[in-house]
Amino acid sequence: MRRFLRDNGLTVFFLTFFLTALVGQSVAGQHAYNADQLQHDQETVSYGRYLASSSFGRAVLENWQSEWLQFVLFILATIWLAQRGSNESKAPEERGLESDQKQLVKGYAKPGAAAWARANGWRLWIYSNSLLIVMLVLFLGSWFAQSVTGWTEYNDEQGAHDETAVGYGKYVSHPHFWEQSLQNWQSEFLAVAAMAIFTVYLRQRGSPESKPVGAPHGDATGTSG
Repeated sequence: MRRFLRDNGLTVFFLTFFLTALVGQSVAGQHAYNADQLQHDQETVSYGRYLASSSFGRAVLENWQSEWLQFVLFILATIWLAQRGSNESKAPEERGLESDQKQLVKGYAKPGAAAWARANGWRLWIYSNSLLIVMLVLFLGSWFAQSVTGWTEYNDEQGAHDETAVGYGKYVSHPHFWEQSLQNWQSEFLAVAAMAIFTVYLRQRGSPESKPVGAPHGDATGTSG
Protein backbone atom coordinates (compact mmCIF):
# COMPACT_ATOMS: atom_id res chain seq x y z
CA MET A 1 0.00 0.00 0.00
CA ARG A 2 2.82 2.41 0.85
CA ARG A 3 4.45 1.78 -2.53
CA PHE A 4 1.11 2.21 -4.31
CA LEU A 5 0.54 5.56 -2.59
CA ARG A 6 4.09 6.68 -3.38
CA ASP A 7 3.76 5.80 -7.06
CA ASN A 8 0.21 7.13 -7.43
CA GLY A 9 0.20 9.89 -4.83
CA LEU A 10 -0.70 12.71 -7.21
CA THR A 11 -3.77 10.90 -8.56
CA VAL A 12 -4.89 9.71 -5.12
CA PHE A 13 -4.42 13.20 -3.65
CA PHE A 14 -6.64 14.91 -6.20
CA LEU A 15 -9.24 12.13 -6.31
CA THR A 16 -9.56 12.44 -2.53
CA PHE A 17 -10.09 16.17 -2.81
CA PHE A 18 -12.53 15.59 -5.68
CA LEU A 19 -14.67 13.16 -3.68
CA THR A 20 -14.57 15.39 -0.60
CA ALA A 21 -15.64 18.42 -2.60
CA LEU A 22 -18.35 16.43 -4.42
CA VAL A 23 -19.84 15.20 -1.14
CA GLY A 24 -19.66 18.72 0.27
CA GLN A 25 -21.36 20.11 -2.82
CA SER A 26 -24.14 17.52 -2.58
CA VAL A 27 -24.83 18.28 1.09
CA ALA A 28 -24.79 22.05 0.58
CA GLY A 29 -26.79 21.67 -2.61
CA GLN A 30 -29.51 19.66 -0.90
CA HIS A 31 -29.87 22.28 1.83
CA ALA A 32 -30.01 25.09 -0.74
CA TYR A 33 -32.51 23.15 -2.86
CA ASN A 34 -34.79 22.44 0.10
CA ALA A 35 -34.61 26.05 1.24
CA ASP A 36 -35.79 27.09 -2.21
CA GLN A 37 -38.55 24.47 -2.09
CA LEU A 38 -39.81 25.81 1.26
CA GLN A 39 -39.68 29.36 -0.04
CA HIS A 40 -42.07 28.33 -2.82
CA ASP A 41 -44.30 26.24 -0.49
CA GLN A 42 -43.18 22.95 -2.04
CA GLU A 43 -42.06 19.66 -0.48
CA THR A 44 -38.46 19.12 0.48
CA VAL A 45 -36.50 16.11 -0.81
CA SER A 46 -34.29 13.54 0.87
CA TYR A 47 -30.55 13.41 0.29
CA GLY A 48 -30.87 10.34 -1.92
CA ARG A 49 -33.62 11.96 -3.99
CA TYR A 50 -31.50 15.09 -4.40
CA LEU A 51 -28.54 13.05 -5.68
CA ALA A 52 -30.80 11.63 -8.41
CA SER A 53 -32.25 15.04 -9.28
CA SER A 54 -31.61 17.06 -12.41
CA SER A 55 -30.60 19.98 -10.22
CA PHE A 56 -27.60 18.12 -8.77
CA GLY A 57 -26.71 16.48 -12.08
CA ARG A 58 -26.73 19.77 -13.94
CA ALA A 59 -24.63 21.51 -11.28
CA VAL A 60 -21.96 18.77 -11.39
CA LEU A 61 -21.86 18.25 -15.15
CA GLU A 62 -21.82 21.97 -15.87
CA ASN A 63 -18.34 22.14 -14.40
CA TRP A 64 -17.12 18.79 -15.70
CA GLN A 65 -17.80 19.58 -19.34
CA SER A 66 -15.89 22.86 -19.14
CA GLU A 67 -12.88 21.08 -17.67
CA TRP A 68 -12.82 18.47 -20.41
CA LEU A 69 -13.21 21.20 -23.05
CA GLN A 70 -10.21 22.99 -21.56
CA PHE A 71 -8.08 19.86 -21.91
CA VAL A 72 -9.28 19.18 -25.47
CA LEU A 73 -8.34 22.66 -26.65
CA PHE A 74 -5.08 22.73 -24.68
CA ILE A 75 -3.95 19.38 -26.11
CA LEU A 76 -4.74 20.54 -29.64
CA ALA A 77 -3.31 24.03 -29.27
CA THR A 78 0.02 22.86 -27.85
CA ILE A 79 0.66 20.76 -30.97
CA TRP A 80 0.78 23.80 -33.25
CA LEU A 81 1.08 26.86 -30.99
CA ALA A 82 3.93 27.82 -28.67
CA GLN A 83 4.77 30.25 -25.89
CA ARG A 84 8.51 30.79 -25.71
CA GLY A 85 9.82 30.42 -22.17
CA SER A 86 6.68 28.70 -20.86
CA ASN A 87 6.84 25.37 -19.11
CA GLU A 88 3.42 24.58 -20.62
CA SER A 89 4.73 24.79 -24.20
CA LYS A 90 7.26 23.08 -26.40
CA ALA A 91 9.86 25.17 -28.22
CA PRO A 92 8.51 27.15 -31.21
CA GLU A 93 10.81 25.28 -33.61
CA GLU A 94 9.32 21.95 -32.48
CA ARG A 95 5.72 22.77 -33.34
CA GLY A 96 3.76 20.12 -35.23
CA LEU A 97 3.27 16.35 -34.99
CA GLU A 98 7.04 15.63 -34.89
CA SER A 99 8.91 12.76 -36.52
CA ASP A 100 8.40 9.05 -35.87
CA GLN A 101 11.86 8.93 -34.35
CA LYS A 102 11.15 11.66 -31.83
CA GLN A 103 7.74 10.21 -31.01
CA LEU A 104 9.26 6.73 -30.59
CA VAL A 105 6.73 4.97 -32.85
CA LYS A 106 6.97 2.14 -35.38
CA GLY A 107 10.57 0.91 -35.53
CA TYR A 108 11.72 3.53 -33.01
CA ALA A 109 9.47 2.26 -30.19
CA LYS A 110 11.35 1.32 -27.03
CA PRO A 111 11.12 -2.09 -25.33
CA GLY A 112 7.97 -2.24 -23.25
CA ALA A 113 6.07 0.23 -25.43
CA ALA A 114 2.43 -0.49 -26.26
CA ALA A 115 1.97 -2.84 -29.23
CA TRP A 116 -0.05 -0.21 -31.09
CA ALA A 117 2.90 2.18 -30.90
CA ARG A 118 4.77 -0.25 -33.18
CA ALA A 119 1.85 -0.71 -35.56
CA ASN A 120 0.89 1.14 -38.73
CA GLY A 121 -2.38 2.51 -40.07
CA TRP A 122 -5.49 3.05 -37.98
CA ARG A 123 -4.13 1.39 -34.83
CA LEU A 124 -1.17 3.76 -34.65
CA TRP A 125 -3.44 6.72 -35.46
CA ILE A 126 -5.85 5.84 -32.65
CA TYR A 127 -3.08 5.28 -30.12
CA SER A 128 -1.26 8.45 -31.24
CA ASN A 129 -4.44 10.47 -30.60
CA SER A 130 -5.91 8.45 -27.74
CA LEU A 131 -5.54 11.22 -25.14
CA LEU A 132 -7.41 13.72 -27.31
CA ILE A 133 -10.06 11.15 -28.28
CA VAL A 134 -10.85 10.24 -24.67
CA MET A 135 -10.96 13.89 -23.58
CA LEU A 136 -13.24 14.75 -26.51
CA VAL A 137 -15.60 11.87 -25.70
CA LEU A 138 -15.71 12.94 -22.05
CA PHE A 139 -16.45 16.53 -23.08
CA LEU A 140 -19.20 15.63 -25.53
CA GLY A 141 -20.72 13.11 -23.11
CA SER A 142 -20.74 15.48 -20.14
CA TRP A 143 -21.96 18.39 -22.29
CA PHE A 144 -24.87 16.30 -23.57
CA ALA A 145 -25.69 15.02 -20.08
CA GLN A 146 -25.54 18.57 -18.74
CA SER A 147 -27.89 19.77 -21.48
CA VAL A 148 -30.40 17.00 -20.71
CA THR A 149 -30.35 17.56 -16.93
CA GLY A 150 -30.51 21.32 -17.46
CA TRP A 151 -33.44 20.89 -19.83
CA THR A 152 -35.29 18.71 -17.29
CA GLU A 153 -34.61 21.18 -14.49
CA TYR A 154 -35.71 24.12 -16.64
CA ASN A 155 -39.01 22.42 -17.51
CA ASP A 156 -39.57 21.55 -13.84
CA GLU A 157 -39.28 25.24 -13.05
CA GLN A 158 -41.60 26.06 -15.94
CA GLY A 159 -44.19 23.64 -14.55
CA ALA A 160 -43.84 25.05 -11.03
CA HIS A 161 -44.75 28.46 -12.42
CA ASP A 162 -47.60 27.10 -14.59
CA GLU A 163 -45.68 27.89 -17.75
CA THR A 164 -45.25 25.79 -20.90
CA ALA A 165 -42.43 23.26 -21.11
CA VAL A 166 -39.95 23.63 -23.99
CA GLY A 167 -38.45 21.05 -26.33
CA TYR A 168 -34.79 20.00 -26.12
CA GLY A 169 -33.84 21.85 -29.30
CA LYS A 170 -35.33 25.10 -28.04
CA TYR A 171 -33.63 24.73 -24.67
CA VAL A 172 -30.10 24.24 -26.09
CA SER A 173 -30.56 27.35 -28.24
CA HIS A 174 -31.86 29.38 -25.30
CA PRO A 175 -29.67 32.16 -23.82
CA HIS A 176 -30.19 30.60 -20.36
CA PHE A 177 -28.32 27.45 -21.42
CA TRP A 178 -25.46 29.27 -23.12
CA GLU A 179 -25.06 31.74 -20.26
CA GLN A 180 -24.46 28.82 -17.91
CA SER A 181 -22.03 27.15 -20.31
CA LEU A 182 -20.02 30.21 -21.27
CA GLN A 183 -19.56 31.42 -17.70
CA ASN A 184 -17.64 28.20 -17.03
CA TRP A 185 -15.76 28.13 -20.33
CA GLN A 186 -14.35 31.65 -20.00
CA SER A 187 -12.85 30.90 -16.58
CA GLU A 188 -11.15 27.76 -17.91
CA PHE A 189 -9.66 29.58 -20.91
CA LEU A 190 -8.37 32.38 -18.67
CA ALA A 191 -6.76 29.86 -16.30
CA VAL A 192 -4.89 28.12 -19.15
CA ALA A 193 -3.70 31.42 -20.65
CA ALA A 194 -2.54 32.59 -17.21
CA MET A 195 -0.66 29.35 -16.54
CA ALA A 196 1.07 29.52 -19.92
CA ILE A 197 2.37 33.04 -19.42
CA PHE A 198 2.97 32.89 -15.64
CA THR A 199 5.44 30.00 -16.03
CA VAL A 200 7.60 32.23 -18.23
CA TYR A 201 8.30 34.65 -15.37
CA LEU A 202 7.35 32.89 -12.11
CA ARG A 203 8.91 29.84 -10.43
CA GLN A 204 8.08 27.12 -7.92
CA ARG A 205 11.12 25.17 -6.85
CA GLY A 206 10.71 21.42 -7.18
CA SER A 207 7.48 21.52 -9.20
CA PRO A 208 7.39 20.02 -12.72
CA GLU A 209 4.94 22.81 -13.56
CA SER A 210 7.80 25.30 -13.24
CA LYS A 211 11.15 25.84 -14.96
CA PRO A 212 14.31 25.63 -12.85
CA VAL A 213 14.44 28.66 -10.56
CA GLY A 214 17.60 30.06 -12.17
CA ALA A 215 16.49 29.59 -15.79
CA PRO A 216 16.27 32.79 -17.90
CA HIS A 217 12.73 33.88 -18.72
CA GLY A 218 13.04 33.42 -22.48
CA ASP A 219 14.85 30.08 -22.35
CA ALA A 220 14.15 26.57 -21.02
CA THR A 221 10.81 26.33 -22.80
CA GLY A 222 8.99 23.14 -21.76
CA THR A 223 11.53 22.12 -19.09
CA SER A 224 10.82 21.18 -15.48
CA GLY A 225 12.40 22.45 -12.31
